Amino acid sequence: MGFNIVLIEPEIPMNTGNIGRLSLASGSKLHLVKPFGFEINDTRLKRAGLDYWQHISLFIYESIDDFYAKNKGGNFVYFSSHGTQDYCAIDYKDEMFLVFGKESVGLPKNIVTENADSVYTIPIYSPHIRSLNLANAVSVVVYEGIRNLKTHNNKI
Repeated sequence: MGFNIVLIEPEIPMNTGNIGRLSLASGSKLHLVKPFGFEINDTRLKRAGLDYWQHISLFIYESIDDFYAKNKGGNFVYFSSHGTQDYCAIDYKDEMFLVFGKESVGLPKNIVTENADSVYTIPIYSPHIRSLNLANAVSVVVYEGIRNLKTHNNKI
């Protein structure tokens, strides 16, 4: 059981490090799409991932086009504060690609527009918050997905 966690143009090394650690804990693979807002050998990235970084199943892509070319036929779902469907409504599947945008602006608009039927959001119940921290959002989605898979496989 596991997912493919995709970060498109991540900007904050500590978020990426924490998500890397989460990917390992959840049995997921981590896909990072360039350009990054940091160097891949940034000590803050490694510190957030602790000594687990060497065990993470990590894939790095030069661009969004490179990512899609290497993952044709994948089952993709996208996450955006502009989504209209609740993340709990996803029919989670093993090895599904969970795609998140960069911290400052989220997913590119063309991805949201072209995949509108597959864009989900995590509800926010305060008018004072625009979005969740990326690492928190990924955690919420991944563990809801695991719960969902376990429920459907009668493992709870």
